[in-house]
Amino acid sequence: MHKILIVEDEKAISGVLQNILSDELPKYEFVIAEDGLEGYKLLEKDDFNLVISDIKMPKLSGTELLKQTLALKPETTFVMISGHADIDTAVDCLKEGAYDFISKPIDINRLITSVKNALDKENLKKENQTLQTENKTLKKKVSKKYQMIGESKALKKIQEMIEKVAVSDARVLITGPNGAGKELVAHAIHDQSDRSKGPMVEVNCAAIPSELIESELFGHVKGSFTGAIKDKSGKFEQASGGTIFLDEIGDMSLIAQAKVLRALQESKVSPVGSDKEIKVDVRVVAATNKDMKKEIEAGRFREDLYHRLSVIEIYVPSLDERKEDIPLLIEHFAKQIADEHGNAPRPFSKEAIEALQKFEWTGNIRELRNVVERLIILGNNPVTAEDVASFVRK
Repeated sequence: MHKILIVEDEKAISGVLQNILSDELPKYEFVIAEDGLEGYKLLEKDDFNLVISDIKMPKLSGTELLKQTLALKPETTFVMISGHADIDTAVDCLKEGAYDFISKPIDINRLITSVKNALDKENLKKENQTLQTENKTLKKKVSKKYQMIGESKALKKIQEMIEKVAVSDARVLITGPNGAGKELVAHAIHDQSDRSKGPMVEVNCAAIPSELIESELFGHVKGSFTGAIKDKSGKFEQASGGTIFLDEIGDMSLIAQAKVLRALQESKVSPVGSDKEIKVDVRVVAATNKDMKKEIEAGRFREDLYHRLSVIEIYVPSLDERKEDIPLLIEHFAKQIADEHGNAPRPFSKEAIEALQKFEWTGNIRELRNVVERLIILGNNPVTAEDVASFVRK
């Protein structure tokens, strides 16, 4: 028998939750704990498919229950219930590993949707664990196009985070300056995930006019606006079963942000001009070069959406923060450019590499590649420090 544990110190609320959810989920047995300590003792003895827990409770708070349970049984799925004043705490719970939180007064439809999605995720997780056990010798490889080159501590830290994050469906926000390689991180997460056989759909939020972003993300129906000559599916629908990469999310309009928030909450989208809701199964990875806390303070970005997107946050350092990777990057780009032109790779002298390591790379890895290509075209064979001085202005 599948089991769901409700941890709630108000009997009226726990009773209502049990009555509503038992009608929706007749195959599940519901167990009620009246405080966090009782809930933890039950979790020590038994396994539950889902835990629905209040945050403020006597003896042991919901936050502590979450932390202690995940330390004991990391695969346990939690949906937290919070009062309005507990929103910051609820967000912290998401970062600690909770699947979702529901605000009081409880929206029943929102609760049912969240619980069903959490159970679907929990079931998928178990299926994935079984597949991983059966296929221990199989290791997913990142496409050569999106390889991250280097051996610096900063890069190794990112790669370790990717390995941990990829196996889950947690949303990821990738931050860092332009040209640092945020797109490579997004593709590595997708390629190493259980969604790697599904699509990886990229959306450059900065390149799409604000009046068209909603149509681009969610699709539209014929006649919904001037120029809508036929039905069109949106990027969320196209990415179903895979990953959607929302690049430059900090440039998205507030109206579009509200729509994206709803899509994340309900796993459904509505095309422009349609009342129809389309269920989508997507993992969301977003990226930005902006300071999101400053954007929130300025009223340009929704705080609730930020917390939804940044369950896991990965910072990609600038090239100046990982200059020890420059020799390997130069070698990689030299071979890549040679392959593109059908030539043998052009070597760089030790002095040329040292000269390039002394520069400040405001354009990061993207700028370095352009410089390498310029030196290969204009410089000697091998490329010398004199070539660097002649053809690179810094």
